[in-house]
Amino acid sequence: MSAADILAVLSGGAVGFTLGLVGGGGSILAVPLLLYVVGIQSPHVAIGTSALAVSANAFANLIAHSRSGNVKWPCAVVFGLSGVTGAFVGSSLGKLVDGEKLLFFFGLVMVAVALAMLRPRRTEGDPGVRINPAIALRLIGIGLLTGLLAGFFGIGGGFLIVPGIILGSGMAMLNAVGSSLFSVGAFGLTTAATYAYDGLVDWTVAAEFVAGGIAGGLAGIAAAKRLAPHKGVLNRLFAALVLVVAAYVLWRSSAAWI
Repeated sequence: MSAADILAVLSGGAVGFTLGLVGGGGSILAVPLLLYVVGIQSPHVAIGTSALAVSANAFANLIAHSRSGNVKWPCAVVFGLSGVTGAFVGSSLGKLVDGEKLLFFFGLVMVAVALAMLRPRRTEGDPGVRINPAIALRLIGIGLLTGLLAGFFGIGGGFLIVPGIILGSGMAMLNAVGSSLFSVGAFGLTTAATYAYDGLVDWTVAAEFVAGGIAGGLAGIAAAKRLAPHKGVLNRLFAALVLVVAAYVLWRSSAAWI
C-alpha cells in the first residue's frame, strides 16, 4: 500500500468520524483532504470522489444511528427524497463553474450556517416529534433548496441538512443528526452519479475513503452518544467545526479572485 493509499484511508477515517458525530461536515472535510493531503489535482474530481465516498459512509452510519433509535424515518425520507431533485439540478450546474470559485462561495455559506447554529434556541427540540401535513410541507420546501445547494457545491450537505431538518420539524439535535444521514447519502449519491457520468470520480480513492470512514464513523457515533445528554454541546461542536473548515476553505480558495 502506497503513502497515498494510507493517506486516503486515514482521511476517510476523519470524514467518517465527523459524519458519525455531527451528521455533517463530511464533504467539507473530504474535498480539501483529497486536494491537499491525498493529492488529487482536479477540484471537480475531488468533488465527485468525495460525494461518492461520503454517501457510502453516510449510509453506513445511518444503520448504526437507526439501531440506536436516533432516526425519525418519516421526516428523514420526506426531506431526503424531496432534495434529490434539487441535488440533480444543482450538481449539473456546479460542473459548469470553476472549482476554486465554488469552494470560496461554499466557505461563505458555511460561515452563515455556523453563526445561525450558535444562536440560542428556546428549547432543545422535541425527541418525540411526529410528521404531519404542515411539517411535511416545510420539509419538502427546505429539502428541495438544501438539495440544490448540496448538489451545486458538490457536497453531501450535512451542515445544511441538520439545521434544515430542525427548522422543518422541530426535532431534537441528536435525532436531526441521525435523520440527516439519509439525506447526506441520497444527495451525495445523486451528485456522484452526475460527476461519474463525465468521468470525474476516482474509484480507487473513493473505496479507500469508505474503508477508513466505516471505522471512523463507529467512533463518531460513540462520541455522539456520550455528548448527547449535555445541553447544547453538539450544537456548539457542530458550529465550531464548520467555522474552522470555512476559514481554511476561504483561505485556500481566495487565490481564484486575485
